[in-house]
Amino acid sequence: MTAVQDRPRADAGARRRAERPKPSRTARLRVSARIARRQVRRAWVSSLLIMSLIALPIAGMAGVAVMVSSTFATPAERVTVQLGRMSAWVEPVWAADAGFWQDPEDPYEYGNESQWGGSDGSTEPDPTADPARVLDPGTEIVPLSFGDERIETVAGSAGARAIAGDVADERFAGAYALIDGRAPSSDGEVLVSPAVLERAGLTIGRTLTLTNGEQFTITGTFDDATAANADPVLAFFDADRYSPVRSFLPDIDIDTDLLSALNAAGFGVYAREFVVDPPPFDQPFDDYSIPTTAELDQQRELGLAAGIGGGGLAAGYMVVMLAAAAFAVSARRQQRALAIAASVGAEPRDLRRIVLFQGAVLGLIAGGVGLAVGVAGAAILMPLLANGSATAFWGFHVPWLLLVGVLVFAVLVGSASAWMPARTVGRSDTISALRGARRPMKVTAARPLWGSLLIIVGIAVTIVSGIAAGAVAISTTIPWDSPLRWLPIVGIVGGPILAQVGILVSGRWLLWLASRLLSRVGLAARLASRDAVANGARTVPAFAAIGATVFVGVFAVAMGMMSAEQSARNYGYSAPVGTVVADIGPMDDPLLSAQVAEKAAKEAERLFESSGALELRVVSSQPDVFYVETSADLPADLDHAMLVKPARSLLSPEEDGGRGVSYSGDPTDNIAVVDVDGLETAMGIALTPAQREAYNDGAVIVTDDTYITGGRVEAAAWSARDYFERSVPSNVWHDEVGMADPRWERSAPAIPVAAPHQRIISAVAPSTARAWGMGVVPRHVLATFPEGSQMNSQDHLSELAEALTTDDYQISLYRETGPASPAVWLVPLLAAVAVLVLGASAVALGLARFERRPDDATLAAVGGTPGLRRRIGLWQGLVIAGFGTFAGATAGILPPIGFWLQSQTGYEPLSLADIPWWLLGVLAVALPLGIAAVNWLVPPREPELTRRNVIA
Repeated sequence: MTAVQDRPRADAGARRRAERPKPSRTARLRVSARIARRQVRRAWVSSLLIMSLIALPIAGMAGVAVMVSSTFATPAERVTVQLGRMSAWVEPVWAADAGFWQDPEDPYEYGNESQWGGSDGSTEPDPTADPARVLDPGTEIVPLSFGDERIETVAGSAGARAIAGDVADERFAGAYALIDGRAPSSDGEVLVSPAVLERAGLTIGRTLTLTNGEQFTITGTFDDATAANADPVLAFFDADRYSPVRSFLPDIDIDTDLLSALNAAGFGVYAREFVVDPPPFDQPFDDYSIPTTAELDQQRELGLAAGIGGGGLAAGYMVVMLAAAAFAVSARRQQRALAIAASVGAEPRDLRRIVLFQGAVLGLIAGGVGLAVGVAGAAILMPLLANGSATAFWGFHVPWLLLVGVLVFAVLVGSASAWMPARTVGRSDTISALRGARRPMKVTAARPLWGSLLIIVGIAVTIVSGIAAGAVAISTTIPWDSPLRWLPIVGIVGGPILAQVGILVSGRWLLWLASRLLSRVGLAARLASRDAVANGARTVPAFAAIGATVFVGVFAVAMGMMSAEQSARNYGYSAPVGTVVADIGPMDDPLLSAQVAEKAAKEAERLFESSGALELRVVSSQPDVFYVETSADLPADLDHAMLVKPARSLLSPEEDGGRGVSYSGDPTDNIAVVDVDGLETAMGIALTPAQREAYNDGAVIVTDDTYITGGRVEAAAWSARDYFERSVPSNVWHDEVGMADPRWERSAPAIPVAAPHQRIISAVAPSTARAWGMGVVPRHVLATFPEGSQMNSQDHLSELAEALTTDDYQISLYRETGPASPAVWLVPLLAAVAVLVLGASAVALGLARFERRPDDATLAAVGGTPGLRRRIGLWQGLVIAGFGTFAGATAGILPPIGFWLQSQTGYEPLSLADIPWWLLGVLAVALPLGIAAVNWLVPPREPELTRRNVIA
């Protein structure tokens, strides 16, 4: 029996594939790169968007890198500013033959065999020492000395830096330079900086007058490289005007032997050779390491790199999220082209590589453009920001190595942006892609579970860390260098970040839940929410970018406002807000006498009256005794009086848990003397006629009711020596030991008032102070001025205060403005957050509109009205921006809550009530509503009717 068997037929395709040589890996890379390059050119609109997103932060990083690097001096630049074209300078800084040594690079790092960094008084330098006795005979020396002067100006007087010597010598070029006129030729002539001419209202040839009466003829103007344009600087003829004299050496080679000889003679040396090429240096002390200039420069460069890296990571996250959304749209538009490549032999890894190469190419191009824009921007900004000093921007320094790192970072950002779309492309079905079919998005349970777990863990970590941080703060058993001291802080910040990552991981699932709820609202909401779910690769990164921005904004606003309000509660007011204050203090004599204080007060009053003061009052009190060195320096008959707190108002150190205590003013210097007519200016209060009469009859005005018992206060006086030795009650703690007996005690009726925003704890009338035997002197002169007065400018007050100070007394002038307003930083912060959120939303919604064009055509074909498409845009804005702001606000409020928990064990805890919840509500609710409204107002493009494939 026979049987017929079919001969196996070889598969022609398999045979050809077996016979065809497998292309090399290099060839596949070249093909992938070529296709990626062509796709970048073909989809130039999306490529331009992605490059713009990457280039913006890169430009900022490059500009900051160049500008900050330009504030770092090179050794050559430091030498030029110090020496000009001179070779070195020497200056006496130590006694001769006392074992003096110095760091060759820096003459201000010095010591001797027994000490480092300064003199103990027994080794003071001889200011008249002459370096010529150490140098070779005939060595040329150009002497300069430096000091300070006060000049008369149009506004009164001003301080000025002074140089004495021939600064017009051409060998000082780079340090000093003659601008106009000629150098001084006698002791009665002077060179000035242009700022002196402007402030003094003078010209070359006129007479400059110092406040001590000396007069000099101005012969010209010059430039000091270290001085800003607004700094007044003088240059006198006589080089020995000040002490010590610094000797500049124009042409000398200083080696280590000459350095040792000069050091032995007590001279510090700054030499060009030692700064540009530092010699080896072994410091005498092993327990302290003096960092070299090169090490300091390296530390600054590393700090700059770390700052650029940190800022780059924060910006990179935003860019990756938004660029990933753009890449998702671009990759979907390339789906058919990539499917064709797959049909002719491209493997999934080749498809992934094509998309990743697109990201790398765009990142490289954007990085190059960003670097060019950043460097050019720095070149434009630096001259605008420069103040005229060579030390503000030493030069135009381009940190090439750091910029190369920034360029690599741009390539990594571009590649990371394309990673998720590349992964999706690699898993796509070729046949379906060729047919143009789109299958409904399936939401699996894995990511929602992981995302929910991360959210729960993040919230738990934040709360637990906050409680732990509070416990650690009051612990006395945990070492201060223990990781337990800082780990809770890491948890407070890291927990919310973990929660935000959880929201990102489960973002598609959250959108799916929202779509189920919104499906019942209406057709527009249903279509918009389902579009967000179906295009999760675009929507999830977009709302993650928005969420990251809002996270930072909410965190900064909440923490900043809690800290600002806490600082405002602890702020010490010197007078009612808006009052100009003149504080009077001693100069040569450590104890301010009544005669000197009254003279100073009259000078301040004369100044205020001539400046147009509306109100003018003097506040007197007992002189400050703590300027003397010992209690024996105080007169034996000098008393110090104060109000005494009752025992019920005192604290025990044990009952407060060691947290500390907060009180207003000095509790042991708590009596001020104010005339009844000056109370409103000094304390901001208005008394009734009955209170005014009682005050003049001996009653005491009290702003702290803890001093009052039964409507009265107790006062007592101790000797000033006991007060200096702190042998008087502290008015804080009870059961104190070693207290001296008071010299007298008084009881007086109290007038309680509420005046929290000023410095006075209690006030008595001048007649009461005399009746109690209090020795008081004028301490403060208070004045108010009309709006727009020049006296409300702190700069102007500082200039005037310099003119009022004499050898007998000093007067400081300032205007009480209250605690700093948070609006200074809050408004720019909110503006930055709003701009970033609007920008991210514009990118996300623009991509959504671009990708919805075929759907709009379908809607129009089946009767969808323009109003429906606009309502879809409204709901798309609500979904994307709303999800982002909600996620960011929810995560951003967690760190402030954690720090609030930590502060509860402190004596002045933070308060959640200080957070502007309404402002956070505007940020989280009103901002997405506004974005959605704008998206609704902008009409969609007219749909282009096209053939659509059936959804498989």
